[in-house]
Amino acid sequence: MKILLTGGTGFIGSELIKSWNTDDVTLLTRSPEKAKQSLNHLNQNNLHYIQSLDTLVDLNDFDAVINLAGEPIADKRWSTEQKERICNSRWHITEKLVKLIQASTNPPKTFISGSAIGYYGDQQQRPFDESLKVEDDSFPHKVCAHWEDIAKHAQSDHTRVILLRTGIVLGKNGGALKKMLMPYKLGVGGPLGSGEQYMPWIHMLDMVRAINHLLSFPHAQGEFNLCAPHPVTNKQFSRTLAKQLRRPHVLFTPRWAISILMGESSCLLFDSIRSKPKKLTEMGFIFSYSRIEPALKNLLQHQD
Repeated sequence: MKILLTGGTGFIGSELIKSWNTDDVTLLTRSPEKAKQSLNHLNQNNLHYIQSLDTLVDLNDFDAVINLAGEPIADKRWSTEQKERICNSRWHITEKLVKLIQASTNPPKTFISGSAIGYYGDQQQRPFDESLKVEDDSFPHKVCAHWEDIAKHAQSDHTRVILLRTGIVLGKNGGALKKMLMPYKLGVGGPLGSGEQYMPWIHMLDMVRAINHLLSFPHAQGEFNLCAPHPVTNKQFSRTLAKQLRRPHVLFTPRWAISILMGESSCLLFDSIRSKPKKLTEMGFIFSYSRIEPALKNLLQHQD
């Protein structure tokens, strides 16, 4: 299979590439040399690099396009400028990919495009699946909703569109878990605010397996919640993390303090999203890590 991948050197993309042994992959990257260095442990014979989509007039040569590019949403406070970077890094590249697909006489059969579980906004304690219709004024919802709307324009009789509403991806080499570890190792970890807000999470192994499952399942299309079937509250997650690290779980950080520190982006920590991966499980996908304790045990087994 010939695949065009954006965001291939990112947290998820770099793990996804590792799972492909025989596929021919073209990676869109601003720095091919840096990308080659970060992926030098892989078979370079199957990897190709391009710096800009402007070098392409169509996507006739590709069987699938996987679009994971985007400015990290949680790394900085949401100033007006940062919000523009977050939006533009997702919307503009998706628009270009859609136009190239539309310009193709033999377009890719599959277009998998990123989104996020933040699409749903704060849903309090109620569980829900992909069928939930949302109208929300929050920034994460606006980013994801427009991102998805752009991607849907690639849908045709020849191309199916899959939208990945991704939860908090837990992996060994970065992401949210890496940021969480230090306070717990210092013995000052604990729940955020009341701790009653639900956290939709997914182990990196299942994230990669789910994408490949959707890629190989010819009838899959539309929105998919990429999160484990058993979301947990922040308090449950915090307690389990402390247990795995053999550290105390006695402190908590008040919501007002985080709101001062993070501003508007603190909603990423306090919105309660009890999402279920109904469509994925109905397709027969079986999670390797459906519950948080074995997931964290696996990821932290070599931690001090």
